[in-house]
Amino acid sequence: MEGEISNFMMVWTLVVTSLTYCHTVSKFVPSGTKRLLAISPVIVLFFILPLNLTTISLGGLTSFFIAWLCNFKLILFAYDKGPLSSSQSWSLAYFIPIACLPIKIHKPIESTKNEERPCSEINKRGLKSPTNYAIKCLVIVAFLPAYERKDRVHPLIVNLMYLVHVYVGLEVSLAVVGAMIRALTGITLEPQFEEPYISTSLQDFWGRRWNLMVTDILRPAVYFPVRSISSRVIGRKWAPLPASFACFLVSALMHELIFYYIGRKKPRWVVTSFFLLHGLCVGAEIAAKKALAGKFRLPRGASGPMAVGFILATALWLFLPALLWCDAEDKARREAMAVVDFVKETWSVVRFSSIVKASR
Repeated sequence: MEGEISNFMMVWTLVVTSLTYCHTVSKFVPSGTKRLLAISPVIVLFFILPLNLTTISLGGLTSFFIAWLCNFKLILFAYDKGPLSSSQSWSLAYFIPIACLPIKIHKPIESTKNEERPCSEINKRGLKSPTNYAIKCLVIVAFLPAYERKDRVHPLIVNLMYLVHVYVGLEVSLAVVGAMIRALTGITLEPQFEEPYISTSLQDFWGRRWNLMVTDILRPAVYFPVRSISSRVIGRKWAPLPASFACFLVSALMHELIFYYIGRKKPRWVVTSFFLLHGLCVGAEIAAKKALAGKFRLPRGASGPMAVGFILATALWLFLPALLWCDAEDKARREAMAVVDFVKETWSVVRFSSIVKASR
C-alpha cells in the first residue's frame, strides 16, 4: 500500500503540472485544432497515468477523474467549450480542480423550458447535508455482518447489497472530494447524485439523477454534436435518438477502460452490453413519448418502480458481473483492512504518546 500511495502522489503531481501547461497554452494558442494538437500529449498521458495504480480506492477514482472526465473536458477546452472555456476566465487555482475533479459549480437557476437542463431541484442546493451521507454510510455498515456470513445469505440479496454499496461508495467519495474543494476554494458546488432510487423513468435516472458530472460532460462532447449531424439526416424530431444512444456507447467504452484499469483483465464487453441495452431502452422511451405527444403517461407510482426495477435487474445481470470480474470484491476487502490497520496503528501511536506525556 505504501508503494501505491507514492505512485498516487507521483500521478497527481504530473496531473497538476500537465494542467498548468494546458492553462498556459490557452493564453498563446487559439482555440481549435491547433490547441487540440498542443494539449494532445497531455490527453495521451492521462490515459497512461492510471496504469501506475492498482487499487480501487485510489486507482479507480483517479482513472475516472483524469482518463474520462478530465480528458473530455480538455477536448472541449481545445475548442473553447465546456466548463473550462475562456468565457469563464478561470484562474489557475480554479482551472486545475475544475479540470480534473468531478465538480460542477452552482449557477443561478436557468429556464426550465430548456429540455437539456437537469431538474431545477438540483440547482437549488449545494452539496447535500452530512446527515444524508451519514445515513447512507450507516446502511453500508449494517451490511457488514451479512458480508461476513454471506454463505448463509441468498446470493441475490448479497448482490443487491453490493449494488447499494457501489452506489453509496461512489456518491460519498465524490461528495468528500466536493466538500474538500468547497472548503479550499469557497465555491458552491452541485451534488453529483440526485437520489436515483426515486427515478420515475430511465430517462429521468440517466439524465437527471445518476452521476450528473458525466451527464454534463457527455452533453456538449457527444450528445449535441451527434444531434446536430443527425438532424440533417432524419430531422430535428428524431435526432435525439441517435444522439442519446451515442452517449451510452461512449459511456460503455469508458467503463470498459476503467474496469481494465481496476482489474487489468481482458475486457469481456459485458458492461458494454449493459449500457447499449439501456441506450436502446432510453431511445425507445424517448420515441414513445414523442409518438404519444402527452396523450398517455404512466402514473409515477407505476413508472418509478418499473424503471428502478429494470435498472436493478439489468445491473445484477450485466453490470455487477463485469465489476466482480475485475476482482473488485477482493481488492475492496484488502483495501478496507489496510485502512483499518492504519487507523489502529495511528491510534496506538497517539495513545502511547498521550500516556508518555501524562507520566512526565
